[in-house]
Amino acid sequence: MSTQSGSEATLEEQCVARNMRMTEQRRIIARVLEAATDHPDVEELYRRAAAIDPKISLSTVYRTVNLFEEAGLVTKHDFKDGRARFEQNPDEHHDHLIDVRTGKVIEFRNEEIEAIQEVIAKKLGYRLVDHRLELYGVPIARDGDD
Repeated sequence: MSTQSGSEATLEEQCVARNMRMTEQRRIIARVLEAATDHPDVEELYRRAAAIDPKISLSTVYRTVNLFEEAGLVTKHDFKDGRARFEQNPDEHHDHLIDVRTGKVIEFRNEEIEAIQEVIAKKLGYRLVDHRLELYGVPIARDGDD
């Protein structure tokens, strides 16, 4: 999720706090990633960044996103569509439902699912420290739909 509350550090500020060298192009890429309400792949991030600064190259976007991922600032997702997709690390945990027809990604949080995962880990003798849940589906046809 890319919404930031007023007290949260921006992606750019988090980079600076980690002593990353922030060129103007990296700043633009950070802002584009932070503004994303979807889960764009590198090519889409490049299109958005190049609209702001046409001198940004695709390889610069690849390098920058990898740098952000290595620093733990963004998460890479493989939603089985052949593209690595990215999102800024969320303030709160959430899971994803992926529409396999359109590629649309819906973020959700369900307390029952969270509780069940804890129970499963405990029954197997583990304390859950992290998890990722991705559901893949197609819309349910409504009356009149084929």
